Amino acid sequence: MQTIKPIRVFLSVVEQGSFAGAARSLRMTPASITRIIAQLEDDLGQQLLLRTTRQVSLTGAGAMVAARYRPVLEEFDRVTEEVTRTTRPDRGRLAINAPMSFGMRLMPGLVASFRLAYPNIALDVQLTDVLVDILDESCDLAIRISDPPGDKSTIWRRICHVPRQVVAAPALFDRIPRPEAPEELPPAQCLSYGHGGAAESWTFTRGSLRRTVRAGTDVVSNNGEFLHAMAVSGNGMVNLPDFLVREGLASGALEVVLPDWQIPPLNLMLYYPPYEKLPPLVETFTDFFEAYIRDVESFDFGPETPPG
Repeated sequence: MQTIKPIRVFLSVVEQGSFAGAARSLRMTPASITRIIAQLEDDLGQQLLLRTTRQVSLTGAGAMVAARYRPVLEEFDRVTEEVTRTTRPDRGRLAINAPMSFGMRLMPGLVASFRLAYPNIALDVQLTDVLVDILDESCDLAIRISDPPGDKSTIWRRICHVPRQVVAAPALFDRIPRPEAPEELPPAQCLSYGHGGAAESWTFTRGSLRRTVRAGTDVVSNNGEFLHAMAVSGNGMVNLPDFLVREGLASGALEVVLPDWQIPPLNLMLYYPPYEKLPPLVETFTDFFEAYIRDVESFDFGPETPPG
């Protein structure tokens, strides 16, 4: 590692344009910078820098050395960061992908708490409602709310259940009859979560009874926050996770449709690339994530429930 230091010092002098600037940038003394550059020039048998009272400039040999060594140093730093990330549980950078609604509602608090506990772990958090290819996107892990995946090339870990309910604004039932059973739900007023305009299926259970109905295609969206806003404004019924509708239910802005029937929950899961063993940094976040979610009322860590 010590043999890299003279190159780093030399490139810093080039970037800063002075020995004093390099000393400040590297938190070294100007005398140390001068001594290291002199030793590097002696080792290479070439004068690399022209010094005047006003500036430092490159010689022809210095320009060639800078051009050749800069990408080498950048690659060295990149590999070092990757090795550190995979071997240290409390230092490095972690790339995370999460669903939009979950990310907007829960990730700010989770990330703030995580950063307090692990200040030396940097986070790159990307939000999307499309399940990304975590290999192509270079994600360390992805958070998803769904049924178990069919993709066998990834690793997934179920954290807990995600309860969900069909809700609507009370004002909606000033305009349409209030349904008493799943088959009475008007498709035109049932807004679908999905892609490509496809209708969503809603499965209801009550005791041993099970009913599946098709929501409408008048409004289809892949974003829960949008559907939540539509419901609050009295523009339809939506089937959404508790963490999205809990506040609206508490305030009276929303009410549960068919309260005698239940919607089977989804799963909150973490997806990983096909690691042979979770890297320590990924394992650190995984453990913290599960502990944090356990304190959120909208999630269920009870017995296994088959997905709907």
